[in-house]
Amino acid sequence: MRGRVDPQESMFSYFSPDSRVPEGHPLRQIKRHADTVLASMSSEFDRIYAEIGRPSIPPERLLKASLLIALYSVRSDRLFCEMLDYNILFRWFLDMSLEESGLDQSNFSRLRERLVGQDTARMFFDAVVGEARKAGLLSDEHFTVDGTLIEAWASHKSFKPKDGPPSAGGGSNGMVDFRGQRRSNDTHHSTTDEEAKLGRKGKGKEAKLCYGAHALMENRNGLCVDLAVRSATQSETEAAKELLARQARKRVRPASLGGDKGYHSKDFVAHLRRRKIAPHIAQIDGRRTPGLDARTTRHPSYAVSQRKRKRIEEIFGWMKAYGGLRRTLVRGLVRVQMHAYIVGAAYNLLRMSRIAPATG
Repeated sequence: MRGRVDPQESMFSYFSPDSRVPEGHPLRQIKRHADTVLASMSSEFDRIYAEIGRPSIPPERLLKASLLIALYSVRSDRLFCEMLDYNILFRWFLDMSLEESGLDQSNFSRLRERLVGQDTARMFFDAVVGEARKAGLLSDEHFTVDGTLIEAWASHKSFKPKDGPPSAGGGSNGMVDFRGQRRSNDTHHSTTDEEAKLGRKGKGKEAKLCYGAHALMENRNGLCVDLAVRSATQSETEAAKELLARQARKRVRPASLGGDKGYHSKDFVAHLRRRKIAPHIAQIDGRRTPGLDARTTRHPSYAVSQRKRKRIEEIFGWMKAYGGLRRTLVRGLVRVQMHAYIVGAAYNLLRMSRIAPATG
């Protein structure tokens, strides 16, 4: 017998959002980890908010909403607020009832303004890494470092001379003809985002206004243990030294560090040797570097590190393709770093939800 559509709506509906989420849904584990991490940061939220005045939207809810934006590749805060009105899964993740009013785009803007100059985003990322360590998902022995470029929210038309008149050809539509001009970071700057610099990843690649993102990955499960956004002009080796120094302050002392040919330099290899870290760096043909020779490369562990190090591209690939870091939607180094920490935390939480059943 053919069924018929009944346009008559029920006057009352009795169900909870939790009943609509499948038991095996990956967001269940992500939510459990995120709630644990945010509960541990309660004192930090108390510090950055005043004790008097009108209550704000809970910062825990806004940070979890930022995780959803990265996990589901939502292109803007405004679109997420629209989706929140009809997406039961999102409401369940944010501990919101079906009758509760949604969020507004301005809530995210105010949260970012409050977090600028604070270490809250970094603490959130570090707390997620700490949760992975408690679950036994991290190794403190073998790591990999690499860097990539994040395209800035600024166009080439905004890249103008620091001194003198702007490029000719501008009009009401902002069109500028800069063909044939020699432009560099020394003579030009972006009027849209002054901290963005011209950079390119390799020879023959197009130069873009961007930032440099540097990640440190542990080799056991491919989790990102540290993440730094710096100027596109800073060298990868200097950023790697900074990441290693931050791990040393946490009393993490790697036994080896993998990297591509961009880290094959005499200074960096010597730096690793002084820290008693085996330099599992890809070699440049014809370059002889003390401390990186057959005494290191002949060991099976070197070959393992060379295979494992390529997994760090999965981190950058996910962050750019899904997390919204191919081209950042914020301006300024501090805001881009804050955005990267949240996207990095989302990647780790997703990764943890996939590998925890296999390790538990």
